[in-house]
Amino acid sequence: MPQRRLFVCTNQKSGVGEDVVKALKKELKAQGVKKIFFSGEKVSTRIQTCNCLDLCKHCKKGSGAALIVYPEGEVYGDVRPKDAAALVQHLAGGPALPDLLLKDE
Repeated sequence: MPQRRLFVCTNQKSGVGEDVVKALKKELKAQGVKKIFFSGEKVSTRIQTCNCLDLCKHCKKGSGAALIVYPEGEVYGDVRPKDAAALVQHLAGGPALPDLLLKDE
């Protein structure tokens, strides 16, 4: 089964990355999309922490975390726990989050 992984930076002094991870895991379960059919295949989504994504310049202006969706290559910055529901909806085929999506990364 193909896997999608969200790598969330947890290297902030505020600890917001850990809060984002908890919120994303909660939303995946609540929305029932931890394992979904996407483009004709069953896809499993995992949330993983990492120490640094080298994207601090995009998060210093706000109080959020950076994350990368693999294998899609989507890069998000300044993600906060309140964004988890919309991000999970996007992963399930919902609308994108242009305010958080970083271009040319």
